[in-house]
Amino acid sequence: MTEEPDRFTELVGPADPRATWALPALGQMPVTLALEPLVTRILAPNPSGMTLDGTNTYLVGEPGSGQAVLVDPGPDDTDHLDRVTAALAFREARCVAVLVTHHHWDHAEAALPWAAQFEAPVAAADPAVCGPTGQVLEPGEHLHLAGTTIDVVPTPGHCGDHLAFRIESGAVLVGDHVLGRGTSVVTHPQGDVTAYLESLRRVHDLGPAALYPGHGPELTENPMAVLDFYLAHRRFREQQILTLLLGAAQSIPALVEVIYAVVPRALWPAAEQSTRAVVAKLEAQGRVLVAGDNVWLVG
Repeated sequence: MTEEPDRFTELVGPADPRATWALPALGQMPVTLALEPLVTRILAPNPSGMTLDGTNTYLVGEPGSGQAVLVDPGPDDTDHLDRVTAALAFREARCVAVLVTHHHWDHAEAALPWAAQFEAPVAAADPAVCGPTGQVLEPGEHLHLAGTTIDVVPTPGHCGDHLAFRIESGAVLVGDHVLGRGTSVVTHPQGDVTAYLESLRRVHDLGPAALYPGHGPELTENPMAVLDFYLAHRRFREQQILTLLLGAAQSIPALVEVIYAVVPRALWPAAEQSTRAVVAKLEAQGRVLVAGDNVWLVG
């Protein structure tokens, strides 16, 4: 028997700072909540293993402006639309634009139909999300909408068209780049771990006052610590893979079985795609070789 299994079990992952925070339990998030004067969050009714409590939809706008920007409308669900409409009415605001962090259906499905209903344009990085009359957003743009300024922050990695939006309070609406619970999935081939790490550092450099994620509760206590944890977690996943490869070549399903042993099997398909994304990064760096499902160390 080799000592590689012992080396693997001796690895200790980074501590998640949120473990000690007073966050609402899974399934206990309020449906509608004013997070700050600029922002109201409305929770979509689409909870799942991948979407956690559901998709977070946000209204952003200066109080008293009579306007609001809708960020990540989420699924095209009648009850969700009713709640968003009620939140707009409570703010005494009309929707003047729909912003989308990325093209995944749980964030973008309602963008075009709701924008048509609100008579507002859609803005996103993906032209298909924007539709023929929408605006394709460019990194670094400053959007002057609803009495406030929203900065467009490129955050590719989870997928190529991913954006975050920094608002005047210093908070960042991060979509699926950072989640309120657990860690974000970066899948192969759509996701890119190298780009994801660069994007994490880019958001870290902003020094966000809060992180408002696409799924899970708001992160206000120490957002920088969460970003540090995310970076450390990615390094840890690489270390796990490299350690398991010390003894011999491994198949990607075999890596998943060991690394994600405590994760429900229903989530293993996503875990496998995430592992493939890490392996693709290591292959691009010349640290591993890949043939089909098999991976082994170089040298």
